[in-house]
Formats: sequence, structure tokens, C-alpha cells
Amino acid sequence: MKKALTTITALLLTLVLHAQIEEPRSILEIGIAGGADFSSMDFQPTVRQNSLLGYNGGLSIRYTSEKYFNMICGAQLEANFAQHGWEEDFDDKTGNSYSHTLNYLEIPFLAHLAFGKEPHGLQFFVNLGPQIGFLLSDSEEYTGTWDASSRPAATRNIYGKKPDNKFDYGILGGVGLELKTKAGNFFVEGRYYYGLGDIFNNSKTDDFGRSAKMTMYARFGYSVRIL
Repeated sequence: MKKALTTITALLLTLVLHAQIEEPRSILEIGIAGGADFSSMDFQPTVRQNSLLGYNGGLSIRYTSEKYFNMICGAQLEANFAQHGWEEDFDDKTGNSYSHTLNYLEIPFLAHLAFGKEPHGLQFFVNLGPQIGFLLSDSEEYTGTWDASSRPAATRNIYGKKPDNKFDYGILGGVGLELKTKAGNFFVEGRYYYGLGDIFNNSKTDDFGRSAKMTMYARFGYSVRIL
């Protein structure tokens, strides 16, 4: 899975940067976007979870370089704040709950491929590329009459455990619609992030062999052309 995602990303970025120029463009846009995200963690050993609701928002800059046949090709760089983490799924009726929120600065490097009308009109687009992140802060929330000793022994050490690694990396992909008008561009997008880095150390003597983020995003935004 990791190799396949990395290969697809590399091919798309290569297409944007090195494809034969069919119809040259030189368009620079800046934008803002935000919305909700639903995250969980890929833990080994497994932790029963519900998706944790968070929010995200930030800035973007996009450069469109060419139209290759019917595909409008560009590259997009972003800086976003995003909340991730997990909420444990308790299988009892005690009323206990536990969630761990992770606040990140995320920087995606995306190939932007669009199809549709220009300069004004509706476009369908695909964003795909690598993303890096930096953990800014984290917090835990407990409710109910809490006793960690009653939890499964294999994952009991997760409670009160701080992330070991503040640097994160993975693959981000999204699809959306963008309406380009004289007053600016309005877009809606759904994204999925597959983390390749672990928040906890993963040696044979550590508690978890894998602890990577998996997140779905729903985003709305606005951009304007500056060049």
C-alpha cells in the first residue's frame, strides 16, 4: 500500500512538472479553506475506536502551468492547522469515555489536476501528494468513573502516554468541485490522509508496532487570482 501510494504521487507530480506543454498557462492563486475532519489511528495492537471530530483551516497558493489535452495541470502548497486523534469505543455501559486530541501544523505538497471550463465556469479537480506535519500540542479527556486497570492489558499503557514523535508524514488525496467566477473561485473538497509515520516509538520493546493517523476531511474554500 505504501509503495503504491508513493508511486502514484510521484507519477502525478512528474506529470505536472515535466509533461510536454500543450497549452502554456501562468496563473497564480491564493486562497483560504477550512472545515471539519474525522480522524482515527491505525494502532497495532488494535484499539477499538470511534472517529474523532475536529476542525481544520489554513492558506494555500496554487500555480497553474499548462493545459495538457483536457487536463489543467498545476501545483499547490498549503499551510493548515488541523485537529486529529482518536476516541475510544467502550464496549460497556459504565458511561466512561476517553479521547486524545492532537493539534498539527500540516504542509501538503500537491499536484492539482482539473477538468472543466476556464477561465470561468465549473471544474472538477483532483489533489494528490505528500504531506508533512508538526505536532503543536495534545490533550486527553476522560469522563466517568475511570480506572485504566479495567482496560485491555495489551493497550493499557496508552492512557496518559504522550506522543514520542512530533514529526508526521504521509499521503494526502482529495477530489472536489470549483466554481470559477469574476469575483473569485469557490470550491468544496473531500480529502483522505493516510499516515506513514507513527506518533509513538515502534521498536520491539515499545507498546505499539504502529500508531499512524488516518483522517477524512470535508473542506470549503475561496481563492483569488493574483497573477
